[in-house]
Amino acid sequence: MSAWYPWIVLLHLSCAIVFVGAVAFEVLVVESLHKHFDGATMQRIEQAVMARVRRFMPLVVILLFASGGVLFDIRCDGTVCIGSRFGNLLLLKVLLAFGVLGVFVNAMWAMRRGAMNACRFRHTHRIVLALMVGIVFLAKTMFYL
Repeated sequence: MSAWYPWIVLLHLSCAIVFVGAVAFEVLVVESLHKHFDGATMQRIEQAVMARVRRFMPLVVILLFASGGVLFDIRCDGTVCIGSRFGNLLLLKVLLAFGVLGVFVNAMWAMRRGAMNACRFRHTHRIVLALMVGIVFLAKTMFYL
């Protein structure tokens, strides 16, 4: 194992907490505000949230995937562990992570084009949250199953 392993795990977990926390906040808090504010106000709130997220989230995602790739290489010794129970769960976790990345990149692209409407915003975050819950579940269980 690399001497840097604990630091890479810490970076990976920190980025995951920021990413999952931001998505959970948007789904569980921001979406509930629709009941309390009119459409124009909610659009301004969502635009303000997304403007802030756009500033730091790409770096968080890059660090999350880079650290995840390094951890995969360390834990799996390349691809040697694929085929074992641990390796298969890790591979499923990676596939879910790339699903999140695809949705994230698509959402960032839609925002830059001005194609991110309230419905797409809501569904994108719900899909990402569901995938992230699966990733967290696999991250914890792959060491114990």
